[in-house]
Amino acid sequence: MFRIRRQIYLDNNATTPISEDVRRRMNYILNHYHGNPSSLYKPARNSAIILEESREIIARIINANPAEIIFTGSASEANNTILKSLSSHFFPAKNNIVSLPIEHPSVLNTLEYLQSTGIQIRMCPVDRFGFADLEQLNKLIDSNTFLVCCMFANNELGTIQDIKGIAEIAHARGIMVMSDCVQALGKTNIDVRELNMDYASFSAHKIYGPKGIGVIYVKENNPLTPLIHGGHQEKGLRAGTESVHNIAGFAAACLEVPADLENVDRIQKLKQRFIDELKKIKADIIINSPDRQCLCNTLSATFPGINNAIFMAFLDHYGIAVSAGSACNTQEDTPSHVLQTIGLTAEQARQTIRFSLSKNTKWKELKYTLDIIGDFVENRIPPVNVIMPTQLNEDLLFSDDLYIFDIRFGYDRKMLKGLPASHEGSFLRFPSYISQIPKDKNILVVCQGGYNAPVVAYSLKYKKFRKVSFLFSGLAGWKLLQPDLYHKYAGKNITRLKAGKKDEIPFT
Repeated sequence: MFRIRRQIYLDNNATTPISEDVRRRMNYILNHYHGNPSSLYKPARNSAIILEESREIIARIINANPAEIIFTGSASEANNTILKSLSSHFFPAKNNIVSLPIEHPSVLNTLEYLQSTGIQIRMCPVDRFGFADLEQLNKLIDSNTFLVCCMFANNELGTIQDIKGIAEIAHARGIMVMSDCVQALGKTNIDVRELNMDYASFSAHKIYGPKGIGVIYVKENNPLTPLIHGGHQEKGLRAGTESVHNIAGFAAACLEVPADLENVDRIQKLKQRFIDELKKIKADIIINSPDRQCLCNTLSATFPGINNAIFMAFLDHYGIAVSAGSACNTQEDTPSHVLQTIGLTAEQARQTIRFSLSKNTKWKELKYTLDIIGDFVENRIPPVNVIMPTQLNEDLLFSDDLYIFDIRFGYDRKMLKGLPASHEGSFLRFPSYISQIPKDKNILVVCQGGYNAPVVAYSLKYKKFRKVSFLFSGLAGWKLLQPDLYHKYAGKNITRLKAGKKDEIPFT
């Protein structure tokens, strides 16, 4: 079946495209405000004015005071700063943080680090849809607890927590509350006063602003010490010359938040219609996102019997961008911690796709997506071939008709040796190698964990390579299931391909 390929972006929880108003504002600042805000002459003072105006706008959107807004390089930095600062402030008098097991990796990995310093981490259980059990949370708090850390909305499921109820429980015991609000801003109302938050983190690139700029909200008179030292910027709480154009871009994006909130009902109805149609295509689909207290744009769906790496590559082949979960984890061949926490098996987690709509998503885009999903589920378009690790034996490895295309990253190659007689290239620059790949052989595309190879395999198929396959679960899976062959042959007779011009061939 022939279809005209379109470009449909449904991974807005990973990042959003910059809006035109934000782009214009940032370009204007770059062209006219080059001064360092910390200097004293007029160009510097003009930049400082932009900085403070932006701080006022962002504060107004979340009902904070401008003095409670601290700029950082990202929300991940903001989360690190809050958690490490409070741990340092309270330890050893108090040594316990209560959190959720479905937090963003920037929180979970920081908590893991803090455990090594003597901080005790207690995880509050969540239900099938990721909602915190407030009764259990209350039981986990004791006299050694100094912080409850709970994200406002989950990036994979869309689950919106009862932050106000959590704050009431914590404050009744004299305990502070921190919330990662990155996914919630622009999709649900955030009033830090009404919610009674002590600390919160935000990011511009989730609300159609630029990457590389985040914000800490810290309630007035609450403790906070810098993570980065070296200057007096941000009241001495975050050293480094402020990125004025990014900060102005964040503020410009925040100015659009009221209009974004008015769009919530429309997006929610689009999502529900999409869900209804998905159920018609695959009756056994499992919807992991709750139907209440959920972000209007976020849908996590498990497709039983369908590997998400193959599924995502197929969708990408037809111009549809979706995700397997958090963008911070999708390069790893590990099932989502969020999905496993809510009760999915590792196999089910690897059958799960996240769709995240934008404020600009139209039904015709979702209809095209549904048509392509239907083609895949009903096998109307043959997929590329899949080679299982157990199939990759000596006979196949050393077949004269086989061409092994290894598209792993450099750091992957340091961890695992390549297949024998493989040809090494780069995943990100793979189009520049196409002229070197023989069209008369069986092409086996290999990556580290099985996620990147299907993308390249489908792209080669689009380039008229007829005999294309990829190694399911990658080199990691082959080594695990064929250890004798790995130790006997891996790393031998490797050829390093020479990349052509960077933009020689579009990555399609």
